[in-house]
Amino acid sequence: MIRALQSIQLPRVQPDVALMVALALIGGIGLVMVGSASVAVADRLTDDPMYFFYRQAVFALVGLVAGFVVLHVPMRVWQANTFTLLGIGLLLLVIVLIPGIGHAVNGARRWIDLGPFSMQASEPARFCLILYVAGYAARRQNELATSWGGLFRPMFFMALASFLLLIEPDFGAAAVMVAVAAMILFLAGARLTYLLVLGTLAGAAVVGLVLSSPYRLARLLSFSDPWAHPYASGFQLTQSLIAIGRGEIAGVGLGNSVQKLLYLPETHTDFLFAVYAEEFGLIGTVLLIGLFATVVWRGFVIARRAVLADQLFAGFVAYGMSSWLVLQAFLNIAVNMGLLPTKGLTLPLMSYGGSSLVMMCVLCALLLRVDIETRMPEKAGAR
Repeated sequence: MIRALQSIQLPRVQPDVALMVALALIGGIGLVMVGSASVAVADRLTDDPMYFFYRQAVFALVGLVAGFVVLHVPMRVWQANTFTLLGIGLLLLVIVLIPGIGHAVNGARRWIDLGPFSMQASEPARFCLILYVAGYAARRQNELATSWGGLFRPMFFMALASFLLLIEPDFGAAAVMVAVAAMILFLAGARLTYLLVLGTLAGAAVVGLVLSSPYRLARLLSFSDPWAHPYASGFQLTQSLIAIGRGEIAGVGLGNSVQKLLYLPETHTDFLFAVYAEEFGLIGTVLLIGLFATVVWRGFVIARRAVLADQLFAGFVAYGMSSWLVLQAFLNIAVNMGLLPTKGLTLPLMSYGGSSLVMMCVLCALLLRVDIETRMPEKAGAR
């Protein structure tokens, strides 16, 4: 037992300071913004303007505890259990579709009811599946670089997981997962031509899904010209654009947003960025994007260091996790600005939601663990 406990001790190495500061600032800003953006809707639903703020604070504490635990788990433990993680990820995506277990909100069956809380199945599922892809890439580099066969297994499981996510439906989660998996495989040596062919096929499938669904087609058309129906299908996007426009250069000030007063739907979740831009303006927006850019920069530095130290699994995990966080942030911001159709993706570490916040804390802790182990490869890697 003592030996087992010793195996998960944290090496005494200072993690990447710039990364930690950027993550802490994003999380802190997010908590404040959840409190600010949710006051009107919380007061209407619960008679407590700070209801969502208090819940998000609890989720943050749970996330920090979960992250602390993950920070003490060696990368070799994750690497040895990638097949188990694959099974867990797929199982979660199946379970959430079972009536009586999966909980539907706004027509999407994405949550597993856990009593006082609900877990969004796609969050831990994507985490597990990306770890599987990183493990596969570390084991099968030669096959990935020389044959179609090397790509078949991971892309088959990605396609299966995407199919299950689309049934929920959760197109945004599927898109992020597949994009991150493809990037890991490319960095592991998979030929770009192979990935482009698969990407073309996936794109054709997406077009087919959009054209076959009147609901998806209507959302796409409303995205292309939201002002054509500002009080119907384009309402959410037009209200978001109004919020961002009101922010101008310096914003209207923390707590002074007008659009959050029940004009803009989902202010504390999918459209938190619009309220942030209204209250902090262009200056605050640039600073926030700079923080996310710092995360991906330091994450890629950590990943490259791990690969150069011949810790391939750790390196691919770092590439994947930092890309997941920043890609999802980019997509959320793009949706808020009307650059992409609505996807239902949260702003990482900022939007209200326990599943997303806890998993992002775990993701960040895993990234810091990679940093620690690559700074002490002779000690941490042997644990």
